Amino acid sequence: MLKVHSRCDLACDHCYVFEHADQSWRGRSNEMAVATMAQAARRIADHAERHGLAEVGVILHGGEPLLAGPAHLADLIAALRVPLERVCRVDLRLHTNGVLLDRRFCDLLRAEGVRVGISLDGDREANDRHRRYRDGRSSYDKAVRAIELLRAEYPELYSGILCTIDVANDPTAVYEALVSHGPPAIDFLWPHHTWDRPPPRASATAYADWLAVIADRWLADGRPVAVRMFDSIISTGRGGASFTESLGLEATDLLVVETDGEYELADSLKTAYQGAPDTGMDVFGHAVDDVADHPGIRARQGGTAALCEKCRECPVVSTCGGGLFAHRHSEATGFANPSVYCDDLLAVIRHVQRRTTRASQELSLDTLMSLATGYGDPPAIAQLKSAQTTGNRTLIARVGGRTAPSEAWTLLNRIGSAHPEALDSALAHPYIRAWAVHRLRKSGDLASGPGGHALPPGPPDDGLLATVACVAAARAGVAATLTVPVQEGAIYFPAVGRYEVPGRTSTTVEVGDGELHVANAERVEYVRYLTAGTFSVALDDLDPFRDCHDWPAAGRLDQRRFEEWQAAFQDAWALLEKQYAEYAPSITQALTTIVPLEAPGGGRSVSSAARDAFGSVGIALPESPALLCLLLLHEFQHVKLGAVLDFADLYDRHDDRTYHAPWRADPRPLEGLLQGTYAHIAVADFWLRRTRSPEPADEALRHFHDWYPKTLAATRTLQTSGALTGLGEQFVASMRRTLESWPAPEEYQAVRTTGT
Repeated sequence: MLKVHSRCDLACDHCYVFEHADQSWRGRSNEMAVATMAQAARRIADHAERHGLAEVGVILHGGEPLLAGPAHLADLIAALRVPLERVCRVDLRLHTNGVLLDRRFCDLLRAEGVRVGISLDGDREANDRHRRYRDGRSSYDKAVRAIELLRAEYPELYSGILCTIDVANDPTAVYEALVSHGPPAIDFLWPHHTWDRPPPRASATAYADWLAVIADRWLADGRPVAVRMFDSIISTGRGGASFTESLGLEATDLLVVETDGEYELADSLKTAYQGAPDTGMDVFGHAVDDVADHPGIRARQGGTAALCEKCRECPVVSTCGGGLFAHRHSEATGFANPSVYCDDLLAVIRHVQRRTTRASQELSLDTLMSLATGYGDPPAIAQLKSAQTTGNRTLIARVGGRTAPSEAWTLLNRIGSAHPEALDSALAHPYIRAWAVHRLRKSGDLASGPGGHALPPGPPDDGLLATVACVAAARAGVAATLTVPVQEGAIYFPAVGRYEVPGRTSTTVEVGDGELHVANAERVEYVRYLTAGTFSVALDDLDPFRDCHDWPAAGRLDQRRFEEWQAAFQDAWALLEKQYAEYAPSITQALTTIVPLEAPGGGRSVSSAARDAFGSVGIALPESPALLCLLLLHEFQHVKLGAVLDFADLYDRHDDRTYHAPWRADPRPLEGLLQGTYAHIAVADFWLRRTRSPEPADEALRHFHDWYPKTLAATRTLQTSGALTGLGEQFVASMRRTLESWPAPEEYQAVRTTGT
């Protein structure tokens, strides 16, 4: 964080820089000199090069950074970029109150690729409670004008809104006002207080109660915008990263450089006591690594061990992380305390987790134990599907928030509100999730942004939002007209088909009477379906994101090859229903798509389940219907367990050891071993039941003799790993009980020999 100007044009009474304990701003130079910026940039570049960093995040901050003026700000940015760009990418942001933001600044920021976050505390009444000029004038109109300028003319610069919480404001009015400005992200900020200067509150959980109102509305609206606090609670509850400094156990990566070149710790520490953020070092005499050894940095890099005893024993410590470091301070015990917002943090975390987490999709113990047997009854699969539906909405909302504003996103939100079942049906196509994950990984949004800051809107929609919107509108019976991007000469509509539109980058799609009418389309290839009785699955050889399996996806099948698939599927399903009936209900509930894979040749059978494509398996058509039945059973096990792991913590996700898998030469991480073991329960079961068929059973017995002891041994490895959670121990114990309920290979051989 680079302080380019130390003064401000507003007099916000909750500002930690000017209104709290540390008053060091009074002795700072007003603005950062170009030479100081150049030296800071060299220090950052040296650090990035020494540690092999591909990207660094830099925030231009204040005071109010726009007080530097366009010309000086341009010189500062130029001085910053020169040494850094030879070493790494620079993710450059600017945080401002917005009152000075105009086209001059925006043109500069666009040319330099600088994203802009605006401070706004809600509606006029809420914002005017604190964010005023020194003479008492409101700053609201100018801040809103700045936001609307970004939205209308510079949308790629708009990174979001920062809102400081005040429980005296109406939470619903604040939320509605913020959302009305179409921010890519909202960052709710705890007002800065310590144990010596606690926050004003009517109850111990006043701030949590205020936030809970917003969280409930946000969830009811389908999470229309990224909210860093709530997203962090959800992410950390699932073993993921936090997206904000105020939550989670991630080591701090924030360093401040003041206008005079002095290094400081997080400037929120200014609320603790005079000199709290001081390091005694500056860019002219010290490298960044020197500051990294400062006790104030190390204190925020120790994870759970660095927290006080009360925090270490807290059930939500992995999410809370002790709260913001500054908020733990008291004169009596320093920072060895929980946050002054401890009760609020516990309450809001539990509230959001109850509403959104794995615990809340409440894969009940009965459901998990049903799945742990290797089968999964219909209620269990229904819960998995429900959880995935919520996850699909979350992903598409995140894609929408990281994409430039569009009619497609507006239409998706409208359908999601008025016809949620139509939106959920469209999003259920497995490779929409694969597509969305690809987009988010490309933008860096599946991890925290540099410095934990909200990521900006990305480029225009590449077709994901528009095609999903068209399909959802058709299923809802909503008339709509959209301009849809054309990729490689065609548009693919999920689970519908591929429309060839050569020579164009976009075309118009009209939706009416449940049909898609694509202007300029010359040829249409529809997704075809395999059927067996009343069961039907898509054989998708068109989806551009289907090629995410361990083996290459096949191209468009000719009619003869499709008919071979149809015949094999029909026979395989008849066998599955007859001999493996316990597996059939879950497959019919959740398997929607098969992707044909390229056959490797040599009579080998290959198959795959993609982690980000719930409801789909990839299979190369094998030599017999029986093998197709086996591959369906095997891969659908992976589909089920992958969905379980999305919503239940069965093992320590920080365990980085590898383990012996009896069916592989290379050691596997714990999740890989767990996945393989669960899938091979079905493989061993397949061969066990084949030994009972009237056909010659020698081959089946040989395979059972091979797979059964390997799978049983793997359950023992999992149980002795020490890395399973309590829930994971119960899950694996149930897997093992299923295996041990069968006769062991030697016992089964004796039974077959004696006929008893």
